[in-house]
Amino acid sequence: MLKLFLPSEHVKSIFNIDPQELKKKGIKGVITDLDNTLVEWDRPTATPDLIKWFDNMRDHGILVTIVSNNNENRVRSFSDPLHIPFIHQARKPMSRAFHKARKAMGLKLEETVVIGDQLLTDVLGGNRGGFHTILVVPVAQTDEFRTKINRYFERKIMAFFKRKGMIKWEDHN
Repeated sequence: MLKLFLPSEHVKSIFNIDPQELKKKGIKGVITDLDNTLVEWDRPTATPDLIKWFDNMRDHGILVTIVSNNNENRVRSFSDPLHIPFIHQARKPMSRAFHKARKAMGLKLEETVVIGDQLLTDVLGGNRGGFHTILVVPVAQTDEFRTKINRYFERKIMAFFKRKGMIKWEDHN
């Protein structure tokens, strides 16, 4: 059961995910969380560096869809100016929204990765759906109230994985 919380990979940030490396692995699409994965949870728009990252993905033929538990206004106001498709109120860790995003991109399961900053929503949902999952370090040190509760449990799960030798990276919280 706990293995469902174990990401396939862990990287420091979204900027450590290279489209050429994804392509070598046969990846054609990225499903990514929004808040604290791409930008701080309270930042309304993309940073210039993030815009470059999206452009780089596009230039390499990698499709991107944002899947967020946040409300439509938050996700639309972030995604629309970037012309990035999105699913709001995704109900993660349920995997339905991940499969909906994958199907909308016209991709197979093995051609798609799920990226996020939370074990209890992004990684669990991606793993439940059979996706390759990539955990990133949250971009902000602060969280919404709900997420603070998740972080407490994440620290416990990560400590367990570390004790059991199941993770090889440094602490991310």
